[in-house]
Amino acid sequence: MRRRWVSAVAITMAGLLSLTACGGGEDGQGASGGEAAKKQVEVFSWWTGPGEADGLTAMREIFEKQNPNLTFFDAAVAGGSGDKARALLTTKLQADTPPDTFQGHAGAELQGYIKAGDLEPVNFLYDELKLRDVYPKQLIDQITVDGNIYSVPVNIHRSNVLWFNPAVLKEAGVAGAPKTIEEFITALEAVKKTGKVPLSIGSEWTAVHLLENVLLGSLGTEAYNQLWTANSDWSGPAMTKALQDFQKIMSYAGTPQDDWQPAAKQVADGEAAFNIMGDWAYGYFHNPPEGGLGKTSKTDFDWAPAPGTEGTFMWLSDSFTLPKGAPNRDGAIAWLKVAASKEGQDAFNPKKGSIPARTDADKSLYTDYLADALSDWSSNKLAGSIQHGVVVNDAWRTAINEAVGLFQQDQDVAKLQQALAAAAKSSGQ
Repeated sequence: MRRRWVSAVAITMAGLLSLTACGGGEDGQGASGGEAAKKQVEVFSWWTGPGEADGLTAMREIFEKQNPNLTFFDAAVAGGSGDKARALLTTKLQADTPPDTFQGHAGAELQGYIKAGDLEPVNFLYDELKLRDVYPKQLIDQITVDGNIYSVPVNIHRSNVLWFNPAVLKEAGVAGAPKTIEEFITALEAVKKTGKVPLSIGSEWTAVHLLENVLLGSLGTEAYNQLWTANSDWSGPAMTKALQDFQKIMSYAGTPQDDWQPAAKQVADGEAAFNIMGDWAYGYFHNPPEGGLGKTSKTDFDWAPAPGTEGTFMWLSDSFTLPKGAPNRDGAIAWLKVAASKEGQDAFNPKKGSIPARTDADKSLYTDYLADALSDWSSNKLAGSIQHGVVVNDAWRTAINEAVGLFQQDQDVAKLQQALAAAAKSSGQ
């Protein structure tokens, strides 16, 4: 499985390098007609799936309306969580051919780019747009490095969401969403006896997403948050128990799907009972069929905090950056202003299935699941996502991904724990 996945990334990168080499005329000009008078702005992201692509389109329409002299070049790279996009981005940055702006997860993920000197600080935008007045302090603190801010957050996502099909649970005799890891394992066994898929899962990164949820649910919020400090304990018995829980839960997973969307669809279609995924799945479930599945909440799908994590909001934030040497720096700044704006975030987030990073957004737009998320974000304890870049940098995240990939082949808990402890030690923790 691991070798096929790496080969697929290599093939994808080769094709994309060829594609981006052809993405526009000289000096960012369009190739012909009226477009020739417009300067191109290359926006690099991984938003290609239903829901996320619709949100990007909504923000693009605002950008082009406000900037008639600019043309938006969508350089999105397919693949949930952005693993393939980041691999290609590294190639572009090393070749000194950065996009005008690129998506990154706020937090530790950006540290590698900052240390390499790939990013400009955007403090000037925070001053000009008075963003410190409308972004939560905990978010500002997370994205500030040595007094500088290097990204503009567009949203807040919740990572620890258990999505489930009420009808499948009823058929299995499961009364409702399990609240603990132990209840979850019991429910998975009950669903298995019906012949339905107990737990749907996607491509390799979704297993790491599942792992972070199991670690939080098994260890508890305080111990989980200590994993990213000098007081971390990756080798102790509590971690062993958490990884044994992960092993047991993974034993109920169905055939891995190509990415998170087909895995989520198994739940919506009644083929599977559970899926643990971030709340971008809500946009996919809920949006009309041209941009999602058009399903009905509380009937076709429902949600709850991942088992053991109630009262904690495991968060991540999509953001955009200003690369040094951006071919169209002014165009990138124009995009960042839209991404930071109330109008841009209110157009983007309801379609994406996320809540705004700004605190002054139009709350009437955020209903159903999104209303729950807004309430929990302001009242819950916080924990940062592993897979989505809040608590670990790219090198550490890659090491965790590799350890989980090997575990999916050999199911050896002891080796997984040793590999995770070694990855933490290499990171300096």
